[in-house]
Amino acid sequence: MLKILKYSFYDLSRSLWSYVYFFFYLLLGVVLLFLNNDLSNAVITLMNVIIILVPLIGTIFGVMYFYNSREFTELLLAQPVRRSSIFLGQYLGVAISLSASLILGLGLPFVIYGIFQSGAIWDFASLLISGVFLTFIFTALAFNIALSHENKIKGFGLAILLWLFLAVVYDGLFLLSLVYFQDYPLDKFSLVASMLNPIDLSRILILLKLDISALLGYTGAVFKQFFGTGLGAFTSIAVLTLWVILPVWRIKYISAKKDF
Repeated sequence: MLKILKYSFYDLSRSLWSYVYFFFYLLLGVVLLFLNNDLSNAVITLMNVIIILVPLIGTIFGVMYFYNSREFTELLLAQPVRRSSIFLGQYLGVAISLSASLILGLGLPFVIYGIFQSGAIWDFASLLISGVFLTFIFTALAFNIALSHENKIKGFGLAILLWLFLAVVYDGLFLLSLVYFQDYPLDKFSLVASMLNPIDLSRILILLKLDISALLGYTGAVFKQFFGTGLGAFTSIAVLTLWVILPVWRIKYISAKKDF
């Protein structure tokens, strides 16, 4: 699996899109730091970009890499290599490559600006941790979709629909449910609903670290009220880890059962 991971990582490292992804975040970090004198404000602005853009890029890259490397994958399947090693190696190669572009692209301008001497370093660390989690989660979900559907168009369509649902539609449905059932106690419901969406969880994790209660909204306010800032952050990370483990386990399960 390590050899396949290394090949996938180096292959993506030479890809034009990886450089575009890296320079986009590099330019974004430079522009935000130029426009904002306060590092905390820059982190808040980046949060709004990362929680939407990172899942989209992870989803598209995951599906695109799986379908484009199909011939090479079939060649590997003819060798005495475990199926799970092939697909998990490819998945980790894509996820690590995207995470490296994110960390380096945002990290370089903030390090030069002096993030290590600022009190906002832990806020920035929470931002990067959330971005890495979202990359691993949505890349795994993309591989699950691609493994389950041979048709490229259908796979791409379902991947985009998944991102659109979790990034936009889910919050709308959640808000409507809160309004419709406002006469009932919704504390536990809001906590469970927030855990069912990794994008919402990442947003809560960052905002809890920033300690900006006014921006948390109803879900985040209840989350903080029940668990407190420290325990709430720990619970968020634990659930995000579970969001990574379950899709990865399904990749291993599908690859073992699928007839290629």
